Amino acid sequence: MEAERLRMIIEGALLAAGRPLDLAQLDALFDPLEQPGHDAIRTALDAIAAASAAHAWELRQTASGYRLQVRAELALWVGRLWEEKPRRYTRAFLETLVLIAYRQPVTRGDIEAVRGVAVSSDTIKVLQEREWIRVVGHRDVPGRPALYATTRQFLDYFNLESLEQLPPLSELKDFELLVEPQLELAATAAIEPAAADLSADEALSADSFAADEMSADATAPTP
Repeated sequence: MEAERLRMIIEGALLAAGRPLDLAQLDALFDPLEQPGHDAIRTALDAIAAASAAHAWELRQTASGYRLQVRAELALWVGRLWEEKPRRYTRAFLETLVLIAYRQPVTRGDIEAVRGVAVSSDTIKVLQEREWIRVVGHRDVPGRPALYATTRQFLDYFNLESLEQLPPLSELKDFELLVEPQLELAATAAIEPAAADLSADEALSADSFAADEMSADATAPTP
């Protein structure tokens, strides 16, 4: 198959999918005897990424594969297409999320030990409903509290391929540097939108807990 034809098919699939597609899924678009193979698909993806430099969209790779999305710097204008008021997250919600992301696997008790206040059941429920966290095990102590870790959906949402791409917590002055661009862009960047936002006055200061240490006596798989 001609390289330009292959590029157009892959680009069309990414536009239509509304979700990340990995190499195997892109290869499966073709009949078994005509599948181009992963190397040819990667070459086509490189061509798509190069071509996007002159457009309002870009190709991004996440934990689940590749997707096309509107550039982050256009979120202010494109976001006005949606009349729904963006969701705002509380400081407690963001502190809980960042502690799970950076210290996983953790229990509610671990989070409460760092924050000094109780973790709302509603916060955990919302994080699970958004599929940003999941239970990966239980700590072997009385009561066997659940251990929480982030999910592949969390990585996809924040345009990350792996947890290793999270910036060092000690280098973050404000959690908004990590979260705000992605939450603002959720309604505008992905081909299939989902409105969400974060206000500056709710941004989390990571410095407040960067030096705190959490118990590390748990063993559980990290996604």
